Formats: sequence, C-alpha cells, structure tokens
Amino acid sequence: MTPEAVTSDAAPARRSGAHLWLAALLPLVLLAGLVALIIRTGPAERLRGDDAPPVERLSIDRAVLREDGITLSVLNDGPDPVTIAQVIVDDAYWAFTADRGSMLNHLGKTTISIPYPWVAGEAHLVKLITSTGTTFEHEIAVAVRTPAPDARHLAVFTLIGIYVGVIPVALGLLWLPLVARLGRTGLDVLLALTVGLLVFLLVDAVHEGLEAAAGLPGSYQGAALFVAGAAGAYLALESLGAWLRARRARAKIGGSPGWVLALLIAVGIGLHNFGEGLAIGAAFALGEAALGTLLIIGFTLHNTTEGLAIIAPIAKEKPSVGSLLQLGLIGGVPTIAGAWLGGLVYSPVAAVLFLALGAGAIAQVVVQIARQMAGARPVSERFASAPVMIGLFAGFVVMYATGMLVG
Repeated sequence: MTPEAVTSDAAPARRSGAHLWLAALLPLVLLAGLVALIIRTGPAERLRGDDAPPVERLSIDRAVLREDGITLSVLNDGPDPVTIAQVIVDDAYWAFTADRGSMLNHLGKTTISIPYPWVAGEAHLVKLITSTGTTFEHEIAVAVRTPAPDARHLAVFTLIGIYVGVIPVALGLLWLPLVARLGRTGLDVLLALTVGLLVFLLVDAVHEGLEAAAGLPGSYQGAALFVAGAAGAYLALESLGAWLRARRARAKIGGSPGWVLALLIAVGIGLHNFGEGLAIGAAFALGEAALGTLLIIGFTLHNTTEGLAIIAPIAKEKPSVGSLLQLGLIGGVPTIAGAWLGGLVYSPVAAVLFLALGAGAIAQVVVQIARQMAGARPVSERFASAPVMIGLFAGFVVMYATGMLVG
C-alpha cells in the first residue's frame, strides 16, 4: 500500500472520530445551556412569589463537648440560604461564634462554638434560631467529654478493637481441630451454620445501615448511598473471588477452592467489623455507651463465632498457623481502624458507606458458600435437607442470642 493510500484512509477515520466526539459532547453542551437558562429565569421562584418564606432545613451532624464549651457541626440541607441568628442552650440565650459565618447557602457547613458550662452526665438541649424565627433542636442525651485525637484515646480505641474484633475472631479459629474431625454431614451442617451466622450479620448490617442512612441530611440521599455501597462491595468481592480462582487455576498462586472461600469470608467479615468498630467508637464518642464494659463483652461474645465461619471451608485442609493468623487478622484488625474513625473523627456519611460495604460483602460471601455447598445441584435442593436446615437455624439463633447482649 502506498503512503498516499494510507493518508487517504486515515483522513476519513479522523473525520469519523471527530464526528463521534461532537455527537457525544453536543447533548452535554445543550444540557449545560438549559441549566444556565433555568438558573437565570428562576421559574420556581416566580411560582413561589417574592413574599414566600424561604425553605429552611438545618442538620446538626455532631456535638463535640470540650472543656471550653459545646461545638456543633451544622449543614444547610435546604435549597435556600439560612442565617443562624441566635443560640439557646437549656432555655438560656448564649453567645456563639461560627467559623465559616452564620449565613449558609445550600450544602454550606459551619461550626458553631458555644462557651456553655455543660455538666457531665446530664442532658442538654441546644436550639438554633434562624433569622426567620425557625428553630432547630439538638439533644445531648448524656453529656460526656468528646475524645480528643491524642495518643491516649488512640490507645484506648485500639484496645477496644482488639477486645471486640481481633481476639474473638482468633478464639473462633481455635475450633479448627474439632471441626477437622467432622464427617461430610457434619461439615455440611457447619457450612450451613456459617450461612446462618452470616445471614444474621447481613440482616443486622442492613438494619443499621438503613437506620444510619435515615439520619443523614436529605441532600445526601442516604438510602441510595447505602444501596450503591452495598452493590459495589458485592460486585468487588465477586470480582476478587473470580480473580483468585483464575490465578489458582493457572498455578500462579497456591491455595485450594476452600482457601479462596475462607479468604473471601475473612474479607467480608473484616468489612463488617470495620462498620462495627465505627459504631462502637461513635457510641463512646457521643456519650451513648453508658454501659461500656457490657457493650464490649457483648460484641466480644457476638464476634467469636465469626472465626468459626472463616475456618469452615478449610476444615479438612490442615492450614498452617501462618495462614490462620493471616485470615484472623484480615477479619479482626479492621475493627481497630473502625473504632479509630468512629471515636475520633466520626462522620455520619462514612458510617453509612462502610455499613453498606460490610452488608454487600457479607451478602456475596453467603452466595459463595451456597454455591460451594450446592455443587452441581440446585441450591434449593441442597438446603432442603434436615441437617442443613438445622445448621442454618442454629447459626441464626446463636447470633441472635449473643446479639441480645449488644442491643
């Protein structure tokens, strides 16, 4: 082919590519023009009229209690600007300062500092009054000094994470010698027990996630954020499992199908425990964990069964101590990171997102175990046997009983 022919073939290709880009960008340019026209003409404002009151929605994300007073994180969740004019604490007006100003546009944030002498252990009611007279309240049920991000509190939350996540999962792994002696029926019952445990964790994570999502400002669309996070975690873990199995099939890594499944279970439990640690840390930071020791004991008992879920797929494979240690750390250590984030830099949006990731991961692990148990047969047929049904029920009951100590 001559250079002239190559040049003549390339020119139409370039023109075709330019037309394709133009076709892709033209609707976006027109959409931007339409949005600008809507903003300029303001049809909604014309319908409301000039004398219509503004729509005001303030969201108080968090109250921080320090020695010098109370600090509130405030977000304007409404469409119209809002000006915070006055602050009332326990029926008394108090002076305040706003680090980003007292006038907030849509999704604008500010921190309100109030030099109020709060009393430890008592309840306080804070009211924000806007320039239009609208009142927004935030109750501090039990006044407790908010943990500061220092070495002492970091160490305390680390210890809580070890008690609640790392040690219980490790203790559950110690059942391996007993589990390894089970026959085929016993192993099926154990896998079904694992599914029951994980289904309870899934229900618990979905409940907590949707509850946390309902508490988010409406602009964040908490339910949609939770569903998207859960779906993303499910698909990500599905892809990870497929990648690990493909790598094993090509003999590039060691490990059996049971090891791959145990690893996925550990990852799923680790994501769930991160959200659990987040909730524990936030409970202590917000002064909601009055029975702190009982809460820790409840979570410790509740999470011991998670180690059993991890070893179930590899019970017959005699894994090394190093492999068990690796799985235990994957499942338990995220509790520490969650406690740090929840106790020291709590974010309601992050709480919803990580609870969603935990829920999606647990759901995917349940599907993986069901596939392994079913083999070539339909899942419904495999789970219809009496021993498997007993295992499923027993797993759910165990988690329910230990969960009563937490709730």
